[in-house]
This record gives sequence, C-alpha cells and structure tokens, in this order.
Amino acid sequence: MANNLNKSHYNMIEQQVRPSDVLEPRVLAALSVVMREQFVSEELVSLAYADTELPLGYGQTMLSPVLEGRLLQVLDIQSDENVLEIGTGSGYFTALLAQLAKQVTSVEIIVELSEQAQQNIGETENITLVVGDASQGWELPDRVDVIVATAAFVTVPERYKHALQIGGRMLAVVGVAPAMEVQIIERIAERQWQVKTVFETVMPAMINAEPKPEFEF
Repeated sequence: MANNLNKSHYNMIEQQVRPSDVLEPRVLAALSVVMREQFVSEELVSLAYADTELPLGYGQTMLSPVLEGRLLQVLDIQSDENVLEIGTGSGYFTALLAQLAKQVTSVEIIVELSEQAQQNIGETENITLVVGDASQGWELPDRVDVIVATAAFVTVPERYKHALQIGGRMLAVVGVAPAMEVQIIERIAERQWQVKTVFETVMPAMINAEPKPEFEF
C-alpha cells in the first residue's frame, strides 16, 4: 500500500500538477513534502492523490491537488510572510502554506474539523489553528502579508482588505457558481487596492456568506 501511495503521490505532481502549468519549484517542493494521505479519512486513502475534491464530512470538501497547486503558485508566498487562512478543512492546504510562509494562522468554523486538522498536522511551530466564524472578517493583532480563503465569497468583506499590510495580498474566489473567478487583491497604498483576476474556477461557498436565494414571482 505504501509503495502504491508513493507512486500516486509522485504521479499527482508529475502527471497532474506540472501539466497544469504549476512549475514554481517551492510549490512543487511543498507538494512533495506534505503527504496528502495523512489528511483524508481511512476509507479515502486510495483516492488521496486523485485530481478530485474529497468529502471531509460536515458538508465540506477537500480541494483538488491541481487547484491547490495553482492557488499556491499565484499567491507566491515568501518565507518571511505571515498568512491568514480562512477555512482550515482537513489542514492539508494549511500544511502546504506552512511550508512556504513564516507563520500561518488558520480559522475554521466547524469545531470538529479544526480538531481533526490539529491531529492531522501534529505539533507544528509555525501553524496556529483557531475556531470561529470568519465569514465577515477576523480580528487580528497585526496586519498580515497574505490572506487566502478556501471557500468562495459573493463579495469580499472590506475588513479583509484592511487587514492586509501595504504590499500584501488576498486570494479570494468570488462569484456565484458556475461563474466564479480567482482574484488577487493587492493593497498598494493605505487606501488603495488593486484587483487582478487570475483564472476561473468553482468552489463551495463560505459558510454564512452564501449567495442569497433569488425569489421568483
């Protein structure tokens, strides 16, 4: 089983991630180091390296490896940067972020998922997991360099834009399925932000920030 998983891990990087134009060496190194099978339930271990979303329970899913690689590449996280992640999930993407960043704080609204993520990650000095509702913002002691949301917003809360350092950036998936886009929001001055759309995707909506249903008369 271990040999099969090692081969699947290698194939994930060489046959899925690289051909999707994820070529940044530090991102590929992070994907190589973090073992994805440690972040899925026992019955899904054989699918850990498949290019598909996997269920985590509680109505949540784990993003596909290719999408995670693409998100990390466009974020371009540096080793001296502090990161806020919104949506811990299994902790896999958190662990990838921690390979690239100085410090990662990850917020999860579902207590049981945060507890499971802590078990999956283990004791890691540069990761802090917290529980709470970050759908409208999150109180921070200081501004951060990078914010990444692993669920989609209809519109990005203003509080997150103000939580960025000047020169910092936020990655957010914005829109309503099936029309969603990955945006990089960069703070270029105290009261100025620049928004760049990098690619299109579909991602589950942020809990408590879901699109409001349209009523038909």
